[in-house]
This record gives sequence, structure tokens and C-alpha cells, in this order.
Amino acid sequence: MHTEPHTGEVRHHKPKHLAEKFEGVIGVVMVAAIVLLAIGLIYGIVTTGSSTPKWMQ
Repeated sequence: MHTEPHTGEVRHHKPKHLAEKFEGVIGVVMVAAIVLLAIGLIYGIVTTGSSTPKWMQ
């Protein structure tokens, strides 16, 4: 509960809905997915013996 300083009125917190919680988390999930894909790409490039893909040889 918060009290407005100029009116003295008490405002109650509105509970967050599931969609609002999901909106807050989706950014973090997207960044984590990008980081994991980048790590996988770098790992794949490093562990491959040749820089030319197999289908192009």
C-alpha cells in the first residue's frame, strides 16, 4: 500500500496477471536463447577441422 503525499489517499497494488509476468520474463529468455545459440555456433566452428562445410566439398 502506498499513501499519496498530496491527497492522503491509499492506493492498493494491483496484482500482476500472467501475461504481464510473461512480458517481463520474455526479454530475459530471448537473450539467454541468443547466448546459447552463439555459444553453440562458436563451438561448432572451433571443433570442425575444416572451415568449408561438408556439403560444399
